[in-house]
Amino acid sequence: MGTAVVLLVVAGRLLVPLLIPRFPVPAIIAALVLDAVDQTVFQQVPGLDISGYQSYDKALDVYYLAIAYLSTLQNWSDPVAFGIARFLFYYRLIGVVAFEYSQARWLLLAFPNTFEYFFIAYELVRCRWAPTRLGHRTLLLLAAGIWVLIKLPQEWWLHVAELDVTDEIKTTVLGAGLDDSWTVAVGNRPWVLPIAAVVVVLLALGIRVGARRLPAGDWPFGFDVSARTRGGRVARVPAGVRTTQSAFLRGPLVEKIVLVSMLLLVFSRILPGVDATSPQIVVTVAILVVANSVISHHIAGRGVEWTSTVSQFIAVAAINAGVVVVLVLLPTPRGPAVQPIPSLFFLLLISLVVTLYDRYRMLRILRQGKAFPIWAIRRRHLERIRASVVDRQALPRP
Repeated sequence: MGTAVVLLVVAGRLLVPLLIPRFPVPAIIAALVLDAVDQTVFQQVPGLDISGYQSYDKALDVYYLAIAYLSTLQNWSDPVAFGIARFLFYYRLIGVVAFEYSQARWLLLAFPNTFEYFFIAYELVRCRWAPTRLGHRTLLLLAAGIWVLIKLPQEWWLHVAELDVTDEIKTTVLGAGLDDSWTVAVGNRPWVLPIAAVVVVLLALGIRVGARRLPAGDWPFGFDVSARTRGGRVARVPAGVRTTQSAFLRGPLVEKIVLVSMLLLVFSRILPGVDATSPQIVVTVAILVVANSVISHHIAGRGVEWTSTVSQFIAVAAINAGVVVVLVLLPTPRGPAVQPIPSLFFLLLISLVVTLYDRYRMLRILRQGKAFPIWAIRRRHLERIRASVVDRQALPRP
């Protein structure tokens, strides 16, 4: 029973974030809700050991935040908004890695997860309005306000005071014991429910009144970001451009190595059977990412096009599997360079991140026609390519 519950919760936390690139708001809120309730769910299972919950939770947190960050490559065209999101994401990721190796909880307060709420706020605006309405100063103030007014108190509550919302409601608000059922807790102070209902109604009325004061929308409200895009297929990028952009001796290669290495360092702290040291993990990631880049560079030079994200993921996973097999069989004084037991999960995670990064970055380049090297494309074709994609933030949804 306990194993089934754990597997279902973990599967939900791994699969739900995959919807973030297309449905950013509902998907990341669903991931946030799963993050909030999973500990409570685990506590309901008799005899389930959750002593390692903190590391498990942080690992799956950075997983769905990484997918949210990668989606900004595809969905956000404002360089300032993207730059703020990138800084906030990596700042938090550094803090999580440091926490995993030191277990110093104050690090989670010093490196708060401001990126998540900034991402949600920006995507909520994009549901109805062009986010270009938000000036650069407004974006900075928004990030600073979330950091100071929301995330610092929340991180203190969760990671310094180590308080749980449901436990506090049961003990402090309802005056019951932790071992009491919710029926007993509510019966202890039944007047709390009517007060809570009144508060909810007042909040709903306040939101409704405030919504009437908002400016007219730029497009109908919707969560599907693809509905605000025409075109956007990687195949529209000329082969010569794809070849130069997939060249492996470039800045994006460094970012992929850093991103994937930090993710795997976090997951290596919770996965059983991981015997590799941190330097071994980083070196292995570098080998895999460089191999992906070299092969992708060769494939792009031959004019091969990926028909879908799934097909590209399968191809990248196959490439990584071949490299991992070579590393496993490679003789070393201390045994195999890579342990085969956790390699499958690491392989899939690396393949997913590399696929999304490469594909979404190419779509970003496609929307920014100015990023194409002049020598790689004829001038008379440039305007046609630029017009092939309508920026998600510029025009109303058709």
